[in-house]
Amino acid sequence: MEVVEKVRQLIEIMADSGLVELEVEEADLRIKITKQHPQPAPPPFGFNIAQLQAASGQLAAPQEPAAVQQEAAGRERLVEITSPMVGTFYRSPSPGAEPYASVGSQVEADSVVCIIEAMKVMNEIKAEVSGRIVEILVEDVEPIEYGQVLFLVEPAEA
Repeated sequence: MEVVEKVRQLIEIMADSGLVELEVEEADLRIKITKQHPQPAPPPFGFNIAQLQAASGQLAAPQEPAAVQQEAAGRERLVEITSPMVGTFYRSPSPGAEPYASVGSQVEADSVVCIIEAMKVMNEIKAEVSGRIVEILVEDVEPIEYGQVLFLVEPAEA
């Protein structure tokens, strides 16, 4: 029962401190606890200005120029590579080394695109999609959040 009590204490520590992941390793025991991430909260009051305007009938939605509509249509085709964890983003395997991926780089599903350091562990992040890197949305050595978009990829034609 000693292990069960340890787990209870660790869960209590996580709840009190707001941690989302905790790992403890002793000579004969290793415990790793990960809290599920809740869905993001809706915006305050549950609406935005466009919804208010539409509901009140004050303004009709403005027509977007064709160039903006085309860009939006092009962005809809892009695939996001998101962070599977909280940590620090690194574009290359070591300081001064070539980055894993740059804008314009062709990647395959199993291509490593970056490293995320979490709790002193370097985690290689794979593209999980074949295509071309269109945009990198994070700076090197920047702290990142779970689910944060790191890269936009134009998928390869099937």
